[in-house]
Amino acid sequence: MIFVIQRVREAEVSIEGKTAGRIGHGFMVLIGVREGDTEETADKMVKKLTALRIFEDQDGKTNLSLADVGGELLLVSQFTLCADCRKGNRPSFIHAAPPERAEALYEYIIGKCREKVPVVETGVFGAVMQVSLVNDGPFTIVLEDRDL
Repeated sequence: MIFVIQRVREAEVSIEGKTAGRIGHGFMVLIGVREGDTEETADKMVKKLTALRIFEDQDGKTNLSLADVGGELLLVSQFTLCADCRKGNRPSFIHAAPPERAEALYEYIIGKCREKVPVVETGVFGAVMQVSLVNDGPFTIVLEDRDL
C-alpha cells in the first residue's frame, strides 16, 4: 500500500466539473492499493497517517499532528501509484490490487480515517478526476507499508 501525503492549505477533487470533495488545511492523500494488501495493512497506514507530526508549532518545528491543528483529509484512490516502470517505457500495473479488492480497502481506509478525523472528503473510486491543491511548504511524504 502506498500513500502520497501532501500537506495542503486547500485541496479539491472534481469529476466532470463538479466538486466531489474539498478541504481546507490538512492532508491530500493519494492512495495506491497493491495486490496482497489487507485491512491490517490499512490499519497500520491509517495509524501512521493520522499521527504524522508534520505541521509547524509556534517555534517553526514540524511537531504537530493533524489532530493538533484541526486538519482535514482528502482521500483519493490512485492505482497508478502501483506502476512498475522497470521494463520498457509503458508502466505495468500487475502489482495493483484487483479493482473490487482495491475499492473495498479504499472504503475501509475512509471509514477508519473518519473514526479519527472529523472532516474526511473523498474522490470517487475508478472515476476520472481532476485534483487541485495548494501544497503547504511544499511538504510531501511517500508512505509505504513496507516502511512500517
